[in-house]
Formats: sequence, structure tokens, C-alpha cells
Amino acid sequence: MIPPEQNAEFVAHMEDIPDLDQRPSDPQRPLMCMDEPPVQLIQATRCPVPAQPGKPERVDDEYERKGAAVLFRFTAPLAGWRRVSVREHRTAVDWAEEIRSLPEEDFPDAEKIILICDNLHTHTIGALYKAFPPVQARALAMR
Repeated sequence: MIPPEQNAEFVAHMEDIPDLDQRPSDPQRPLMCMDEPPVQLIQATRCPVPAQPGKPERVDDEYERKGAAVLFRFTAPLAGWRRVSVREHRTAVDWAEEIRSLPEEDFPDAEKIILICDNLHTHTIGALYKAFPPVQARALAMR
């Protein structure tokens, strides 16, 4: 646990999490968890040597770096649902576009989506306003 004097804003947001974990599943208010880990894109530089009787397949660990990407991972653990999308970046606009798809495409019948995500500087209501017209941004934020 992080003491409040170390990061009061973080602790204030964390106070909500235990209550959310106790909620029953509700299709009208799905609980959504989100993460966006970076991944390295690599390509093997040598072909593996196939297995032969008495010898396992041999794979060289040398590789060529082919860039990086970000996986936007969304899960609704109480509903048994998940979605992963791949993006080149994780900007505020990328995050906003991913958030838009939750109520508009993934859960159109839900009245409100409860979202748990980390406190990265791009995870803000302002990101919605950066990406969309004010009326649409407000509607997304309210859902």
C-alpha cells in the first residue's frame, strides 16, 4: 500500500477499487478493466532447425527489432468478456478512441460503464474532448 502522504491522488482513486470488486455482475453497468502494455515487435533472423529423432527443435535467440506497439486490453471480468486492439502509440487521442468503442460498439445497451484503469496522464476526461466534439465527449464521459 502506498501511504497517502506519498501520493494522495493515487490513494484517493484506489479507495474505490475494493468496493467495485464486491459488485455483482450487472449488464446495465458492466465493470471494465483496462491496461495498455507496450510490446516489442521482433523477427527471427535465422530459421529454426526442425526436431529430429532424439534431438529437440533448435531455435536461435537472435532477432531483429521491428519496432514497438501498444496493446489496449479491455476485460469485463464479471461478464467473461475481453478485447485487445493494437496501436502504434498510446496518446490521449488513442486512449479516447478506444474508450469511445466501449459504449458505442462493445456495450451499446449498457446505461453506464464502470472503468478501472491506471492513472497514466493520458487517461483523463480531457482526452475525450481532445479527440471528439464537445457534445460527443460529454456523452462518452457520462456513460
